[in-house]
Amino acid sequence: MTSLMLNADMGESFGPWVMGMDHEVMPHVHLANVACGFHASDPDVMRKTLRLARKHGVRVGAHPAYPDLVGFGRRSLACTAEEIENLVLYQLGALAGICRAEGLEVSYVKPHGALYNDMARDPEIMAAVIRAIQAFDPALPLMTMATRDTAAVSRLAAELGATLWFEAFADRAYDGEGRLVSRREPGAVHHDPAVIVDQATRIARGLPLTASDGSELVLAADTLCVHGDNPESIAAVKAIRQALDALEAAT
Repeated sequence: MTSLMLNADMGESFGPWVMGMDHEVMPHVHLANVACGFHASDPDVMRKTLRLARKHGVRVGAHPAYPDLVGFGRRSLACTAEEIENLVLYQLGALAGICRAEGLEVSYVKPHGALYNDMARDPEIMAAVIRAIQAFDPALPLMTMATRDTAAVSRLAAELGATLWFEAFADRAYDGEGRLVSRREPGAVHHDPAVIVDQATRIARGLPLTASDGSELVLAADTLCVHGDNPESIAAVKAIRQALDALEAAT
């Protein structure tokens, strides 16, 4: 990836219950992380989301999670490494089947919620996710968190023959280690569009952010996650895409 790509979590509705504003977000992102039915979504929602991605020329990634619809995949489950490998492979297969029906293909994998966070802190879980991806398609990149020091996770990926895409967040506060501040803490989520756009452009330009402990933090990222679940966040997504396009045009 030669420039910072915008990604967003998509297809997280379930039956008649609607979450997110996918139709508003999709035209402004490069990558759509499509829920695969374990934390959200269902076959109908998945297919509608893929059709929307195809309409706007957006690449599709699998967004697998722990099997936790009630908790929206934000609760860590006591799964073995083998169980994690299998549940990721299962969800990859589900999305790939619907992709095939729509003339699309899975381009990368980004775990969701607790699985994403557990993978970032536990090499055994990271290895299990990588094994699932390699069993399915070794060429698929794995999206994981950009932190202050990514040396250890990069070494593990190299040992296992995996490609990593490092991800940063435009609307989240970071601690001194470059990890996301817990949503339980005040100020963990940015709501001011001006602050969100400024953080996005700083990440894109390799400029430091100010971490929660006051230290300077530079994140080397391949992709930037954006969220769009209200009119204010949609405006921020549009502004971020315009800012990134302007930066790319100037280089």
